[in-house]
Amino acid sequence: MSKPSCPLQAQRCGGCPQLSVPYAGQLAAKQRRAEALFAPLAPVAPILGAADPWHYRNKAIASFAEQRGRLTAGIYAAGTHRVLPLPESGCLLQAPILDRTIAAVVQTARALRWPAYKEDQGTGLLRHVLVRWGHATNQVLVVLVTAADRLPGSRQFVAALRRAAPWVTTVVHNCNPRRTSAVLGRQVRVLYGPGQIEDTLCGLTFALSAGSFYQVNPAQTERLYDRALAYAELSGRPTVLDAYCGIGTIGLCAAAAGAGQVFGVEQTPAAVRDARANAARNRLKNARFACADATPWMRRAAAEGLRPDVVFLDPPRAGSTPDCLAAVAAMGPRRVVYVSCGPDTLARDAALLAGHGYRARAFQPVDLFPHTDHLEVVALFTREG
Repeated sequence: MSKPSCPLQAQRCGGCPQLSVPYAGQLAAKQRRAEALFAPLAPVAPILGAADPWHYRNKAIASFAEQRGRLTAGIYAAGTHRVLPLPESGCLLQAPILDRTIAAVVQTARALRWPAYKEDQGTGLLRHVLVRWGHATNQVLVVLVTAADRLPGSRQFVAALRRAAPWVTTVVHNCNPRRTSAVLGRQVRVLYGPGQIEDTLCGLTFALSAGSFYQVNPAQTERLYDRALAYAELSGRPTVLDAYCGIGTIGLCAAAAGAGQVFGVEQTPAAVRDARANAARNRLKNARFACADATPWMRRAAAEGLRPDVVFLDPPRAGSTPDCLAAVAAMGPRRVVYVSCGPDTLARDAALLAGHGYRARAFQPVDLFPHTDHLEVVALFTREG
């Protein structure tokens, strides 16, 4: 597979550090990494590589800067806050519609003479633009992040952006006044459209707002979820718990694939609202979602007699915690399906689960992020005895 060139590679972009390695070589290296970590525990299946490893991202974030007296937007050079403007040819990892949308936002903001936010001085207006694209619906969400809650000329911005990018279906203003590396703030105002877009995953429809956690590679996510659901063995209408459930993607896929009852637990209120709305949107009445920290919730549920047959764990890169895994074990599921974006922390948590009587049975590496160092792994653990 031929390798396109990227003008930002020489400028230490850092977005795709494996770009110089042929894709087959990337997959082989990730397979070796998975086998080194997990082969002593259980069989490691061949990695599921992407059919097309280019332009797979359905979400992009660009940061604003002023360079040579001109507003621009792009990504930070690796290890710095120096903005590298997106090249006219676009990013090799992002869907082209995202690049076109960001270019239209910059063009429109220039016309309104909006200044970029300057981190050192704490002055200026524009911080970031976040763009999401529904690959199944072709809907596009634009989130303009500013340092101030007032956005003078917001109506003119929306009108001009719609002329420059008529494919945009909704525009949101997000205010983040804090000096922080976090992109989004808490204040949100819809400027145009419904404030969210929809996308389809594994046959279900999900609404995506500015802060929704949603995998950025839809084609590979479907393959990852298919393997996770196969590991769960949902025949017989089992009871399922989806810890770290986010907007409910894995749990609702299980609810549609044969689970009898699904319980989802998530500590972010907005995500729980989205999960409940997604259950209603897909007419799934066998899924319930609780807004709580997963660990104490599971302890209480176990004490009250909840005994799920299957538990899905999809923690952040830092992995789960000893207390959470102990709470899972207290519920006594026959299967634990662990979806990991951090193989090293999965290896650590596998040892903790073994201490609770859960044996690793299979590992499936999946390449969700071609041309990067990241690796997703789905693991199956079953209760011994």
